[in-house]
Amino acid sequence: MKPEQRSRSANIVGPRVRWMREKLQLTQDELAGRLARYGITLDYVKIGQIENGKRRVIDWELVAMAKALGVSITWLLSGDEESW
Repeated sequence: MKPEQRSRSANIVGPRVRWMREKLQLTQDELAGRLARYGITLDYVKIGQIENGKRRVIDWELVAMAKALGVSITWLLSGDEESW
């Protein structure tokens, strides 16, 4: 593995997931509970890995995260405030 690949994040949504989760004053466990309502089973460890860029996010997880956090998929992907 090349050095630049080791430091590359596994996703681009992690920092925005963390930011919005903290803004909503949710714990990772509480976010996991919200995701479960949409059929996504992620525990606090996996959510932490996503937030830290250690785990990839698959498409249906992205959809559920947007719903659980009350934001658009576009905002999660781009951070564009107009698409919040």
